[in-house]
Amino acid sequence: MNASLFIRRSLCAALMLGAAAAYAQPAAVKIPAQQVDAKLRARLPADILASGEMTAVNNGSFPPYEIVTGTNSLDGASADMLKALSELFGIKIKHASVNGLSPLLLGIKAGRYQFAMGPKGDFPDREENGDFIDYVQEFVVFAVPKGNPKGINGLEDVCGKKISVMAGGSAEKVLRDQTKQCEASGKGAIEIQSFPDQPTSILAVRSKRADAFFSSQAPLVYFVQQSNGELQLTGVGKKNGFGDLFQGAVVAKGSPMGPLMHDALQKLFDNGTYAAVMKKWGLEGNMLKAPGMNLAGKAAK
Repeated sequence: MNASLFIRRSLCAALMLGAAAAYAQPAAVKIPAQQVDAKLRARLPADILASGEMTAVNNGSFPPYEIVTGTNSLDGASADMLKALSELFGIKIKHASVNGLSPLLLGIKAGRYQFAMGPKGDFPDREENGDFIDYVQEFVVFAVPKGNPKGINGLEDVCGKKISVMAGGSAEKVLRDQTKQCEASGKGAIEIQSFPDQPTSILAVRSKRADAFFSSQAPLVYFVQQSNGELQLTGVGKKNGFGDLFQGAVVAKGSPMGPLMHDALQKLFDNGTYAAVMKKWGLEGNMLKAPGMNLAGKAAK
């Protein structure tokens, strides 16, 4: 391994460890324990009931929802929701990590994993291959160095700039569409730097290899808070190439796990567990009034 690659990987590892430590003490909110719901449990597929476990997959840290703390360990808001679901179903939910969004979606489609808690972005084209059980609303903004030296205040300002983004996600697609407009108007293409996870993407900005990181507002708030004043948010309150953006858990298309997950989440909404989890992790601004199935497709009709 060459020296520069070793340094980059070491910095990324340090940032990921710091991310996990930073949320070791979230807000002191008590998350209610759940009793097994016999009706929900009875709707689980027979093979899951027989084994007493199922597997939820993630594609790396997505704080404060998913904070990967070890090979089979997860922290964050999604981890708390998974714990509650595990208690409702009366089974063990194991964690698996893959490198990137595409392997995650393909793994669910192939049946290697039962679902992803995410939340993952729900878009009509993604609904062709999976069902989304949406439980949060999100916004897409930029994290930039303090003082915003490149003057990036929205998607309209990224022509000719170096922008980091998570590979395979909706934000990357928006940037690729935007760079075509940039080139057509003679403003210069965007240098899109695609990375497999959030920590590596934000590291590109902190190490000044990228001018901004374009991503969901919730994790960017987290990274800005942990940057010791090095970073700030920008582009807040703008569409930035998106309409209403819903995010949620993902199951295989047509799977009975979809309606079951919806009803289980509805119970967590109704009994106050969802609100407690979101408050614990500072996500009150991303709450929905109720979970919904494939909300992006319904909104597009």
